[in-house]
Amino acid sequence: MHPDHPDHQPLPANRRVRRTIDPASAERRVGRHRAPEPPRRGSARSVPGRIAVATGVTCCLGLIGVAGVGETGPAHLEVREAVADRAAADQRASRDFTRVAPPAAAALPPPAPTPSATPATKKPPRKPAPPKRPRPVAGLDQRQMDNAKAIVDVGREMKMPRRALVVAVATAMQESNLYNLASDVLPESFDHPHQGSGSDHDSVGLFQQRPSSGWGTVAQLMRPAYAARAFYAALREVPGWEDMSVTAAAQAVQVSAYPDAYARHERRATTVVAALV
Repeated sequence: MHPDHPDHQPLPANRRVRRTIDPASAERRVGRHRAPEPPRRGSARSVPGRIAVATGVTCCLGLIGVAGVGETGPAHLEVREAVADRAAADQRASRDFTRVAPPAAAALPPPAPTPSATPATKKPPRKPAPPKRPRPVAGLDQRQMDNAKAIVDVGREMKMPRRALVVAVATAMQESNLYNLASDVLPESFDHPHQGSGSDHDSVGLFQQRPSSGWGTVAQLMRPAYAARAFYAALREVPGWEDMSVTAAAQAVQVSAYPDAYARHERRATTVVAALV
């Protein structure tokens, strides 16, 4: 504007001039001549601080991590790497607690309970198994076979030879047909277990031994084991009985009125003894 223009009037000397600043131009000026200030970081956001907070390591390692805040250089990097490695190892160890037991450990038997935990219970004594009854042979029935076994068992107990067993069984076959007989002459003989009766004087039992001749009491002679023992004891007293025939050896003990009758039982007696020994 020309100074001579009517609208042109000079401003008073003491009046301040107000200048309007365009925000856009101001922003451009700042962008041209001033750099923005970097954001401030707290200690908790530094690299060593983040490692200490994230891993939760032990107190000693935590102190190392905190002490390393603000340090620079190779030493600081070594501390940071050591803390990171320890944290990774701790995490692996904590996961191991959730593993299932290996098959070898699962197959182990459970530990035996202590005496205080489970009171010991006393088991009742086991009853002995009943002896097996021998199977009858040579045409015998079960009662006859049981009596033959009693005769053989006593002979083996007395260490008698096998031939003595045959002589004894053959004698009982002839005298009582291998039945434990009472006597019609001795009423008391019926008070004991018996399997029939005979009437040959006062003879009783498997070997028809007479109480009046000193073989024993009625009660004793009615027991098959006792009667067999008495027979073997008498056979031992016969001189040279081992070299005698079955008939001669039996007759030397029994003094029977029919001495040749024992011979016909030798084969069957041998079969029975073979089945029992």
